[in-house]
Amino acid sequence: MSRIFTTSFASVYPLYVAKVERKGRTKAELDEVIEWLTGFDRPALDEHIAAGTTFEDFFADARLNPHASAITGVVCGVRVEEIDDPLMQKIRYLDKLVDELAKGKAMEKVLRA
Repeated sequence: MSRIFTTSFASVYPLYVAKVERKGRTKAELDEVIEWLTGFDRPALDEHIAAGTTFEDFFADARLNPHASAITGVVCGVRVEEIDDPLMQKIRYLDKLVDELAKGKAMEKVLRA
């Protein structure tokens, strides 16, 4: 099992925020991307952060967007659409969306609209 599965979402979320803000995007935009992927609105996100939810439990509780399979590309040298482990794929989907947001992609493209 990968170490990321037992890592708390709360420990990684500030890194996501810092990454997008460094590139001129906002925490609100990041939250919108997370909500699109997981179904978690701001209060639900705050609950997961306060509870120290692991990535495994975070995604077990999520309602994954039906269009998530449209997320393609490479994260950490691996094509997200070719990842066999369903949990790892969901984590990499999130990483890919954060990367696209940070790279300045238009929100409707990030959200596969």
